[in-house]
Order: sequence, then C-alpha cells, then structure tokens
Amino acid sequence: MNKYICIHGHFYQPPRENPWLNEVELQESAHPYHDWNERITDECYARNTASRIQNGKGQIVDIMNNYARMSFNFGPTLLEWMEKKAPDIYQSILDADKESQRRFSGHGAALAQVYNHMIMPLASKRDQHTQVIWGIYDFRKRFGRDPEGMWLGETAANTATLEVLAEHGIKFTILSPYQAKRYRKIDDREWHDATGAKIDPKRPYRCTLPSGRTIALFFYDAPVSQAIAFEGLLESGEKFAHRLTSTFDAHNEAPQLMHIATDGETYGHHHRFGEMALSYALHHIEQEHLANLTIYGEYLELYPPKYEAEIIENTSWSCMHGVERWRSDCGCHTGGHDDWNQAWRAPVREAFDWMRDQLEPLYEREMLHLGADPWQTRNDYIEVIMDRNEAHVQEFIRAHCDRDLSKEEQVRFLKLLEMQYHAMLMYTSCGWFFDEVTGIETMQDILYATRALQLAKDLSGEDYETTFVDFLRRAKSNNKEYGDASKAYYKIVQPTQLDLLRVGAHYAVSSLFTDTPEELPLYSYKANSEYYELLEAGRQRLAIGKAHIRSTITWEEADVSFAVLHIGDHQLFGGVRKYVSADAFAALHHELSTAFEKGKITEVIMLLDKHFESHNYSFWHLFRDDQKKILDQVMGQTLRALEHDFQQVYDNNYPLMAAIKSVDMKLPRPLQITVDYIVTGRLLEALKAEWVDVDTVLKLLKEVERMGVKLDEDAVNYAATAHVEKAMRYLEEHPNDTEHMLYLTELLTVINGSKLQPQYWQSQNIAYRMHQTTYEARCKNQDGKSTEDDAWCRHFKDLYESLNLKL
Repeated sequence: MNKYICIHGHFYQPPRENPWLNEVELQESAHPYHDWNERITDECYARNTASRIQNGKGQIVDIMNNYARMSFNFGPTLLEWMEKKAPDIYQSILDADKESQRRFSGHGAALAQVYNHMIMPLASKRDQHTQVIWGIYDFRKRFGRDPEGMWLGETAANTATLEVLAEHGIKFTILSPYQAKRYRKIDDREWHDATGAKIDPKRPYRCTLPSGRTIALFFYDAPVSQAIAFEGLLESGEKFAHRLTSTFDAHNEAPQLMHIATDGETYGHHHRFGEMALSYALHHIEQEHLANLTIYGEYLELYPPKYEAEIIENTSWSCMHGVERWRSDCGCHTGGHDDWNQAWRAPVREAFDWMRDQLEPLYEREMLHLGADPWQTRNDYIEVIMDRNEAHVQEFIRAHCDRDLSKEEQVRFLKLLEMQYHAMLMYTSCGWFFDEVTGIETMQDILYATRALQLAKDLSGEDYETTFVDFLRRAKSNNKEYGDASKAYYKIVQPTQLDLLRVGAHYAVSSLFTDTPEELPLYSYKANSEYYELLEAGRQRLAIGKAHIRSTITWEEADVSFAVLHIGDHQLFGGVRKYVSADAFAALHHELSTAFEKGKITEVIMLLDKHFESHNYSFWHLFRDDQKKILDQVMGQTLRALEHDFQQVYDNNYPLMAAIKSVDMKLPRPLQITVDYIVTGRLLEALKAEWVDVDTVLKLLKEVERMGVKLDEDAVNYAATAHVEKAMRYLEEHPNDTEHMLYLTELLTVINGSKLQPQYWQSQNIAYRMHQTTYEARCKNQDGKSTEDDAWCRHFKDLYESLNLKL
C-alpha cells in the first residue's frame, strides 16, 4: 500500500515555575486544579496515554496509548514538571516512544523541541545554538536516544535556524505549507512557486543550506489540521478517519504521506474526548487497512526526498505576518477585545534584548575570571538543570573551571549560570502570543527577566532595574487598572522577589502551623533550625529562633534570627534579620519572651519593630501555597462551628421541611441552604470512609432526590472518584479478595443509578490491566475462549461492566 498517515501532536505548556522557588505556585484560574499544568495533564496528556475505544453502545472495548501510534513532541520544561508531579504519565510517554520504535522500523515517535519555545528567528545566534543543544540533551536524557527531528517554537524558522538544526545533527523539522517559498524536483533547474501553500504536503522535501548541509522539511496538510481545531472533526472518530483518508490521490501510484500537525492539547483539553476520536481514527484506519500509520523518521528512511524546497524567511504557523506577533502590533491576537491593541509587544521585546546585551558581557567577563569557557559552560549547563544533586554539580564545576574554586566563587559561578538560564526563559514565546501585557504569560516572562536582573545586581552591584522598568513603562496596558507594564511590575513582580531573609521569614511564619518546624520543605531552599522555641498563651503564640538558610540552586547561604507572633486566625507579625551574635540573639530572646509571658502583646509588636526595623513580615509575605494551607486550617475551625449550627437547624426543622417538600412547595432559601449543606456533608463523609456503607449512600442519594438537594457536585464526584480508585488499587494488589470485589460492584451500582458523575478513568485503567493479566490467565480456556465456571470470573465481569468496560 502506498498510502501513509502521520498525525503529529505538539504537546507544550510554557514554564510556569516561580523563578525563585523553582515550583509552580497555586493558580486560581485553573480551579479546581492546583495549576494549569495539572489541569491540562488530567484533561489531555494523561488521557492520551490510555484513550478509550468504544462500541456502538458506548461501552469501552479497548484502551490505547495514542502516543505510540502518532508523532509527538513534548516541551522539555513541561516534561521536567511532569517527571516530578505526574511520574506515571511521564513514564507512559517514555514507554510509548519505545513501543513506537518496535512499531515503526526502529524509529521513535517522539521529536525533540527547542528548549523553552523561543522564537528562533528573533533569537541571537548564540541563543539559537543553546536552545538546540539544551533541547537535544534533554531529549537524549529522557528518551535514551538521539532525536531525529526537532520542533521549532511556533514552527518559526529562517535559513539561519535550519542551519543550526542541521549543524547539530537534526534530520528534519515540520513546517506550515505557508512557509514554503519554492520547490523543484532534485536535479531539475526550474523552480516552482510555492507561496500561498502551493506545495504538495504528501512528500518530504530536502532543503540545501548555504553551508552545504541539508535538512528534510515536512509541510503539513493545513486544511485538515485547521479543520481539527475549528471545524468539529473530533466530534466523531470515524469522521476524522474519513477526512484523513479522503485526501489521497487514488490515481497516483507513488507513495503518499497524509500528515497533519496541531497543538496536542486539541486532543482532550481544547476538545473534550478529542483523544477518543484520535484513538478511534487510528484504530479504524489500521483495522480497515485504509492506510499505513507511520511517523516522519520511518517515512524518511523508506522514501527519501525526491524534491527540494526553500522557505520564506522569518515565518511561523500562527502569524500571517511572519514572526511579527512576537515583536509588534501586527494584528494577530486571540480575539474577544476589538478595542485592544498589542503595541506593548515591541517595548517588551526591546527590554529583553537590552537586558540580554547588558548581561552577556558581565557573564563572559566573570566566567573568564573563574577560569571557565563562558559559552561552552552555558551550553553544558543543561546537565545541571536536569540534575541538581550537589555531588553532580560539584563535578560539573570542577570539569568546567581550570582551578579549584572557593566556596564564594562556586556561588558566583552558579549565580552567573542561573542568570543566563533565566535570560533564556524570559524569551518563552507565550509572553507575546496573547492580547494583554499584564496577562499571566507575559508577566511570567517578566518574572524570569527580573530574576536574571536580581542575580546581575548581586554579581555586579549595578542597577539594571531602573532602565528595565523604563522600557516597561512604554508597554501600554489595555487594562485601565495598570496603565502600563511598569505598574504591573511593581504590583505583581516586585512583591514576588525573594532573598534569603524573606525565605527565613517564610520559614518562621510557616513553623507556627506545623508539628515539625525543624523539617519544613522550602521548595528550592533548605532551612536548618539551630534554635527554636515556641511560647503559647491561649490562642496567642510566639516563635523565636535561629536558622541556617541555603539555596539548593545557587548555594548562597545565611544565618538568620527571627521572631513571629500569632494572635489568632491569619493575624501574624514577625521579623527576620541576619544573625549578628549570640549576645544580640540573647537580648532579642529575653525582651520578647518577657513581654509575651506578661501578656503585653502591644509591647511584643513594638519590640518586633525595634529589633527587625524594615525586615518585618506578615501572612501576606508567605508563598501562595502556604497562604492557602494556613487559610484552610483557620477556615476549618470556622466551618466546624458553622456545621454544628447547621446541624441543629436541620435536626430541629426536618419534619417541617419534609412536609413542605411532600406537597411540592419550595423550601425557604435559608432552610434549603441548610439541607444542601448537611446532605452534601454527610454524603462526603460517607464516601471518604475507609469502607463505604452502601446503604447509607443509597439513603442519602434518595434524600437528594426527595429534598431537591443542590449538591456540591465537584466535591462529591471527586470523593466518589477517589474512593473507587483507591478500592481498585487495593483490588489490583489483592485480586483474590472477592468480598472487596462484590462490595465495589454494589457501590458502583448505587452510584451509577444516581445523578453523580465520578470520573472512572483511572479505575478503568486498573480494571483493564487486571483483565489483561489476572482475568486472561484465570478465565480463558486453552482455546482462548472465556469461561465463567469460576465464581471469581463472574464477579470480575460484573465489576468490569459496572465500570462501563466490555469484555
């Protein structure tokens, strides 16, 4: 068969980590998830590792890892987050690449990506090389092989970019057909115009570069790629498959490659159940022998280019003006605000370029003083980014410096490299893609720039901030609250900045809300408590101590003394300063503890001002996740008191409320709120039990119907999801526990007969694994036919079908 289909998914999220903590903080806009990485992983990345194929009755008949049958790339910074926060999904992606190598003649489905999605034609040549080198190293470390292809951020390309790819051994990249300039058959003299996407996407093209190197180009099918995003192709897997196969020329005997490229988030996040349409289409194409599934590396080996092409300089797949979207008000935007403009893009780009040009001489000069090759060391720094184990970092320093560095010089060495690291991250493309300069994407890039500026000031003593903010002042906001990006800088960015004293303050405040203050996690810092005393008087508490604070990134360290007063709820007053001497600390301790023990709280607050001067802190200086944790603790006490009051109203008035409902009258709002709160609470309590009382859940669900209860559906569905998943994990470990299996089937029958809609995705995955292993071994005869002679087999079948799975 000469027909081949390749579906490419570009899976990517911008780096979202707080530059000082190296962790993604709470993002309220992603509710009910902690942050957008977590939300999109659940909605898309995870779903594609175990996508469902359903029969005509909506029952799941197979589960498939889509990544093993498609071409894909993942952003390195996203995989870094996933490795830490979603390791099972991360491993499934790596496993899919290995499976794809068996499927596609030794070629892997995964492609590399330029490291942090920088717009390569707008980058300096030095940054271009580092982006590619870091992307290749990250890929090799994760996937255990060299990448054949590399994805360019926004497919933004020019000849210089292609030269860098080819120089580092990349065989091919994927572009939009609108990026093609002209083409011809290899060895022909006459070129054909390709502008306006007048190029056949069904074949690969060789691009011969000025250096004499070559790279293969695949121009994806634009109409079908766009139809996936905008024309509802993912509403039906069969419709999707038909659209893919309908593009082939039936009269052409030559090999034809139908390939598309879209954001990977299309399959599950932008389009719910899009991953299922994808898996059905892939499965249908294979089963019906409509075409051969392939990936770019395999196709390139089977059918090397017979045509060559040249590209239009400085173009991309998401800006009709080339790459202007990332440096000017070109008219490209995400829509929804016709009266907005993006004139802010130019001054933000200019600010970053100015900063890069200021920091490079500083970096080069200081690295040479430390006996290191500046740019080779930066290119190699990806080794540290991916493994910050202290022994490994020590080895890296020794390998890159021509002499042993002192402790202070090691800190300087690491600060210089972190300065360059954040100066790379600030160019992440999302900072210019959206409509508003004060949006989270642009502000994230400004956060990275600010971290680089802070490190530059530490290293040089020079003030770079004033000029940088002047550039931001020219970046006018569409949001009247800010006016320009400089105001957002002072309101959003500057309060986020950390130094070791503020980390010490966070440690001090957080210590009041933990049973083990000596072992508090501090993200990319470590705090060793050298003295800690907690004084209590009713609700009031005073902590006094000394701690050693150290950055695990730059190894910068300091001894701090601190005191923090908690007078109830979130009311906190504290201070931190560098540790001066034992005598000074003793005086601090004596004065504060004496005043506190005498109940002179006003005096304690005055002493905090006296001893810590401008280094005073409160609840509002905590990191966001810890603010939420403390508020949840405080709120918990309030909610328990409210719950008692609600319960009394419910118990005292239940006969009356039942009578009102029995005659189809509407409950007064205060009584309806009471019923909603109490029934939801009881249902949550029942579902969170170690062993759910199924009868109790059934009664409560009937109460929901009878009393017209408006449940907190997110909370109840989440609790049901978590309980069923936990029970399934137990069953996977103890498959012979038939009592547990029967209990779980009974509970599922009750839940499925109600209006609850828990997510059984993970539970179905577990049941599917059990079907492939335990069930197959126990419940199939020698001919491979199912038998239900064994009671366990019958019980498992009942459970399996309760999870909407079909044997």
